[in-house]
Amino acid sequence: MAQVHSNKSLKSIFGITLMAAALGLTACSTATESDSSPDIQARQDSMKNWGDAMGVMGDMAKAPDTFDADVVKEQAAFLAEDSSMPWSHFENQEDMGNATEAVWSNADGFRAEADNFQKVTAELSAAAQTATSMDDIKPAFSQVGASCKSCHTDFRAKDE
Repeated sequence: MAQVHSNKSLKSIFGITLMAAALGLTACSTATESDSSPDIQARQDSMKNWGDAMGVMGDMAKAPDTFDADVVKEQAAFLAEDSSMPWSHFENQEDMGNATEAVWSNADGFRAEADNFQKVTAELSAAAQTATSMDDIKPAFSQVGASCKSCHTDFRAKDE
């Protein structure tokens, strides 16, 4: 038996399809700078993930009774392993994103910040391997936070 579609049902299907297509085109036309550059997106993704890892450990620092040694080891190891990832994505000055021109005009200073971040995340990961409380990693954790802040002070555009 053949199924008969009412004119009203076809209009609804057409309307939904048209709306979906319009929304899709709108999303494409409002692409941000980070969407247009794989380098910007890669480094922002890395740094967001770093912030998430620091947030997990930071929550434990605020509530020491929630300390979980396995989670701290995992997050600290992730930071140390990933700490070398985004720096190659700063090669093209046209892909500034949230970076300041100082990334390129003070390349030695920027490289020193990147090297320091890699060093302090390795130290945090080493401390986390035997940590039984947040007190065991607080100094190293603070150094990672200071490294992030130091680099952002000189090399990240200020939010307006």
